[in-house]
This record gives sequence, C-alpha cells and structure tokens, in this order.
Amino acid sequence: MDDYRSLPSQDQDWLFRQVFVACTEAILIVDPLVDRIVAANPGACRLLGYDEARLKDVRFSALHPGQLPSLIVFSENALTKGEAWTRTLSPQRAGGGELKVEYAATLMRLGERELLLFTLSDLDTRQQRDLDAKAQDYLQSGIAQWQRVERFFQEIEQENRLILSAAGEGIYGVNAEGRTTFVNPAAEQILGWPADELIGRDIHGIVHHKRADGSHYPAIECPIYAAFRDGAVHKVDDEVFWRRNGTPVWVEYTSTPIRDRGEVVGAVIVFRDISERREAQDKLRAALAEVDSLRQRLELENAYLQEEIRGESNHHEIIGRSAVIQAVLRQIELVAPTDATVLITGESGTGKELIARAIHEASGRRDRPLIRVNCAAIPRELFESEFFGHVKGAFTGAIRDRIGRFELADGGTLFLDEVGEIPLELQGKLLRVLQEGHFERVGEERTRQVNVRLIAATNLELKQEVRRRRFREDLYFRLNVFPIESAPLRERLDDVPLLAMHFIGTIGRRLNLPHLRLTQGDIQALGRYDWPGNVRELENVIERAAILARDGRLRFDLPDARHPAPAKAPPKAQSQQGGLLTEDARRARDRANILAALEACSGKVFGAGGAAELLGVKPTTLASRIKSLGLKGVRTP
Repeated sequence: MDDYRSLPSQDQDWLFRQVFVACTEAILIVDPLVDRIVAANPGACRLLGYDEARLKDVRFSALHPGQLPSLIVFSENALTKGEAWTRTLSPQRAGGGELKVEYAATLMRLGERELLLFTLSDLDTRQQRDLDAKAQDYLQSGIAQWQRVERFFQEIEQENRLILSAAGEGIYGVNAEGRTTFVNPAAEQILGWPADELIGRDIHGIVHHKRADGSHYPAIECPIYAAFRDGAVHKVDDEVFWRRNGTPVWVEYTSTPIRDRGEVVGAVIVFRDISERREAQDKLRAALAEVDSLRQRLELENAYLQEEIRGESNHHEIIGRSAVIQAVLRQIELVAPTDATVLITGESGTGKELIARAIHEASGRRDRPLIRVNCAAIPRELFESEFFGHVKGAFTGAIRDRIGRFELADGGTLFLDEVGEIPLELQGKLLRVLQEGHFERVGEERTRQVNVRLIAATNLELKQEVRRRRFREDLYFRLNVFPIESAPLRERLDDVPLLAMHFIGTIGRRLNLPHLRLTQGDIQALGRYDWPGNVRELENVIERAAILARDGRLRFDLPDARHPAPAKAPPKAQSQQGGLLTEDARRARDRANILAALEACSGKVFGAGGAAELLGVKPTTLASRIKSLGLKGVRTP
C-alpha cells in the first residue's frame, strides 16, 4: 500500500476509525472542560462493562467515585505537559467493583478544543501476561530455569512471610469453609489469641460472634465470610472483634476474596484497632453537642435581648412627643417595609443616623448589617476603593484584596452620611450601582452584583448643589425617592425635657454619677435656648453640666449671649404661665429677632457683617431658620 498520507481524507478517517475500534487496549477520548466522554472503543466498553452509548452518557468523574481530587490533578498534569500516566486512579465497573489500571493520557487538540486521550491498561491482565511470558521463557530454558523459578517462588514466599510479620495491621486468612489458615503477629497482639489456637478453627465463632450491643452475630450475615461467597471486597468501618479475655475491640476491616484459577477459595482480612480514634470521636461529638446547645442558648438569649432593646429604645432612641417627631415616626413606619431609597435632610446634630437605623431595624433587612459610610471623612482618592473595594496590586499600598462597603452591605442596608460630599466623578458609578446593582472592584474586570437598600443623609441643600453643578441631577432624583426632614431642635422645644432626662440617665451611668437631677428651673433654662447645634449640642451641654455638678445639682453654662432675644416680644407672645413661651410665641420671637438682624445688615445673610455673623450662627443654619419661619422676600443662596 502507498503511504497512507496520499489517501483521500475520507479514507484516512476510515483507517483511523478502524485502528481505534480494533485496538485491544481500552481507549477513552474525554473533554475535560465539560467532564464528558467523547468516544470509547470496544476495549474500553469491555473493560468498564458499558456499551458505547451508555458510556457516553456517564460523566468521566462518575467512573471514579471519591477520587475527584486525584483525577483533577492527573488531568491538569496531562493538559499542561501534553502527556502523563498514573496508577493511583481506580475506575468502577458498571456492575460494581474497582479496577486496577494504569492510565496514560495524551493531549489532543480539535480546533480550539483540548481533549484528552486516555489509554487504560488492566494491571491484573498485565501481571498475568508477565507471568505467562516468564513461564514460557522458563519452559524454553529447561531444568536449570525451573530450579531458578523454584528458588524465585521460595524467595517470594519468604518475603511475604516477612511482610506479614512486619505489618502493623492485623491480618488473617480463612478458607472457603471459614477456617483460619494464617494469623500474623499484629493480629495475635490485638486479639490476645496465639496463632496456633486460631488456625484451623472457625474464627467467626471466636472473635466475631457478637455485635457491640452483645446480641448474636450470625455467620450468614458476616461481611468477612460474604467475601468468599459473592467474590466481592467488603469494607466495614465500625464493628467489634472480641479479645480472648472477653473484652471488645473496635476495628475497621477489609475482607478481600482469594481466587485460584478463577474460583474463590477464601479471603484475606486486614483489620486495624480504632478504639482510641473512636473514643476521641465520641468525645468530639459530645463536645460539639455541648457547643451546639450553648450556641442555641446564646441565639435565644440574643434574640431575647434584641427584643428587649427594640422594646425599650423607642424607635432606636428617637425620643420626643412633638408633632414633628410624630410625623417623622409615621414616615419611618410607612417607608421601612419597602426597599425604597430614603434621603434624610436636616442640620448637623439632628439625629439623621438614628432615623436611618430606625428604618433599617423596622425593615425586612433587619437581620442583615447596616453599614455606615461617612462620606465627609473619606479622602478623595480613596472613595472608589472604599465604596467598591479593590484587588491586590490595584494601586500603591493595595497589598491584599479588600471588600468595599457595597459588597459588605449585600442583603442589608447602606447608609451614606454626608452624601453631598461624594466627588462628582464618582457619582456616576454610584448611580449605576443604585440603578443596576452592578459594580467592579478597583483593578478588577469581574462584574459583581449586590442587593443593597440605600439610605442617604445630608445637611446640604442638594438642589442648590445641583444648580451649582456640584451634584448630579440624575443622582439627586435617584436618592430623593422618599425624603424625610430631620427637624432642628429649636422647632421641637417640647422634646427638650424628654431628651435632657434621657441624656442625664445615659451620661450618669457612663460617668458613674447616679444621683443627677433636673429641676424645673433647669428645664425652663434649656427651653429658652434655641440650640443651633441641635440634639448633639444638648447632649454636650448635659455632659458638661454633669461633670460640673455638685451633690447631684446640675450647673448649666448656656451661651445665651450668642442668641439675643428681641428687645420686646409681641403682646400675644407672653403666655399666662409665669413668663414661659408657647410655641407660637417662640416662633414669633425668633421671627422678630431674625428680621431685626436682617434689617440691621441691609438684608445681607452671608459673609462679613451679615446677619449670620451678627446672630452668631452658621449661614446654613440661618438660611434653614428663614425657610422654616416662612420669611418670604428674603433671598438665600
């Protein structure tokens, strides 16, 4: 025949197919990427006990139960080096039972696909061939060679005896009648029986006649004897043998059938004493059960404490009975069960974070974390890493992977405090996460998905920031789905006594000052102040007064000079209760005071010589008061 390369391609394909089919060695072609058998020759079908169609439906890894790590290592080695071999893998036949084979793997490329061609050599068949080959050689070499063979087998027998004597596991053999044929020294030591008292006797009736609970163990149910009845290997992990002194020993054992010319003539039993291991496992199970019991107890106690905290915290320390606070609480109850984005506005110190926490705790995400980010405290160049995380080496100083706040809050709530401080160039990425739930870590191309409920807070007028092009309009509308305004303390002075009592209690416990008391005069003094620093300022004033207290008597130092009252209150401003001001009277007083300041400054609010400087308040605070008092015609930036 001419060179096969001169044949047409279809003839070459036919020739290769015939070689594949006619090869006596078992051959499998496997696609490792999808764990599928692409082709199998008749030799592989005979060896594994499957027909070709059924074999193609079996995943390659399913032929190797319990051997997946070794299979992956071998396949990766073949894919990397182009070829590999191993004897550590034992495929399972269709009818059960593992095969002892030698695998040889060769990398094949079919277009862009990488396939592996596996050749399976049955080691038992190979060993038999080797013996047959040696026998043929010896037959041909005459008497001298037969004498050499005899010496060879004598040496093997001697080596086997040495191996049996040196083995640490107990080993004994039984014939097809269940009678003991040999016992190694380790078995004698474990069982306490000398070998000469066991050989020739029914060993099941001596060391395996009872179960661990003392009940009778029939020989017909013994896995050891089953090995020479059904010809299969039997493995048992947890049974007892009985020592000569009548005590049990926990063992794991394997009973392997022995064949002579294809006929099962007995079994070899290899066993190991696992008493110490089983005792350690029992102790571990008991310890784990105790830990689990303690864990359940702690979870119940934690749930109880959480309920106690929720019951006592009055919407997480949102304290007050004023109309504005009640309105905020109603808004919280409305929006909390939803996943709507909330924008909390208000001056600094009004408790915007408390509102965010109350929304989270009343929502379906209460069992997931509330992650807080103070946007005003993050360096400009670290915003993206703080929000979305980074991978190792993404920038100088990134020595390890880092999870961002969005990923940390997955399934929970993310609270962005001072959201108006986010750099303009990052606002687009923030908008994308809010709209699509997708982001990438810095230095990574992989897109991640999160499910986060967002609550934002700011003391800025975001509409003005949008007009000044310092805040994206589309992001503003995305945040402002459900706005909540956190009212300044001057607009809810009725709550000052409640807040003061709350702070006296908490500060007293923290500073170990248990006998602090608040008088009616203290309440009146606190109510006359307009609290430009809001609740935070009130807490600081209470703490300062507690430190200065003598015999439980608080000493307040309120900076009244910074907030002078108008020279003369309107006639209706005075109440009939000892000079106390009603809410309407107080608002009238504040209105008159601000108008007087504006008139003195020719309407100037901000800057040097402006009304804010004259009144000793921040310009943004004065602008908020002008808005809340409804002073029309007064322009603020």
